[in-house]
Amino acid sequence: MKKIFIHSAACISAQHTFDSEGFLDDIIEISGKTFPAQYPNYKDYISPAASRRMATAVKLGVTAASKALEKANLKQPDAIITGTGMGCLEDTEKFLNNIIANDEEFLTPTAFIQSTHNTIGAQIALGLQCKAYNSTYAHAALSFESALLDAQLLLQEEAHNILVGGVDELGKEMIHYIRMMEDAESIGIQVPFSEGASFFVMSSETKKNAIQLVDMEVCSTASEEIIQKNLKYFLERNTINSLDIDVLILGRNGDVFDSYYEEVATHFNDISQLHYKHLSGEFYTASPFGLWAACEILNRQEIPKPLIYKGTAKPKINTILLYNQFKGRDHSFILLKR
Repeated sequence: MKKIFIHSAACISAQHTFDSEGFLDDIIEISGKTFPAQYPNYKDYISPAASRRMATAVKLGVTAASKALEKANLKQPDAIITGTGMGCLEDTEKFLNNIIANDEEFLTPTAFIQSTHNTIGAQIALGLQCKAYNSTYAHAALSFESALLDAQLLLQEEAHNILVGGVDELGKEMIHYIRMMEDAESIGIQVPFSEGASFFVMSSETKKNAIQLVDMEVCSTASEEIIQKNLKYFLERNTINSLDIDVLILGRNGDVFDSYYEEVATHFNDISQLHYKHLSGEFYTASPFGLWAACEILNRQEIPKPLIYKGTAKPKINTILLYNQFKGRDHSFILLKR
């Protein structure tokens, strides 16, 4: 089995994570039902003419992907793999509103064509003139993790460098309906719904400052007891124990399903426990924000105070475990090493 490495990471989020040289040192307090991303200067990566025709998710994805490739000093990846929970929601809303306004008659197909989930990966490929493998995964809160698994499999074969990322946009209407349903179910999510894009260049070849993606595990549905067993097996499979983990990053969002995180955290009482969704907001592909933060921590050897949930940092940070779930479903473990 080849080892898998992350060579670069780029993140657009509700925080200043894209253009800032710092690391979460200028925090924006996010609040309300929804909170938009801090949009970068798209002109640096997309021509104004092209940008006007792109939905927010496409612009976020193209820009974050371009930055990740730039940081990795890579012009052409061997594959582009994207995860998105909702796809181009703005164009979906536009098409549905046109159906209502035109009484289902005389519809132009443009908004429908542009609303498909794979529009993001397609636009990235068009901009790069990349004719390599291109795939999109829409697996709810496991959308990005599914893309990551695909990248791992490809890197075990002939691919050398793969661009992989997760993107979701807020849209203008449907997100409010989703929030209303969450409130009606009394789930109690304590962070706003948001949006963002995170892209990573992965490779089977190591180089300076590369982060090793040791292993990952996903599970669609599981009880808290099953998650405990999965965690134990995951650590045993990688011949490590809880004492070998330097930092634990959890996707807490304040809802009733945070009990899953509490159960996992009981195995790691003496290390730094971090959270991030109070900074990124919640959305189907919020977990890549946690992966981006983990890569920054391993490279910089520092943990920003806003990320700390409890515990203190070890003098050297070499191993990080990430665990995320959404509403008791779509569980994922990711293990990283410096």
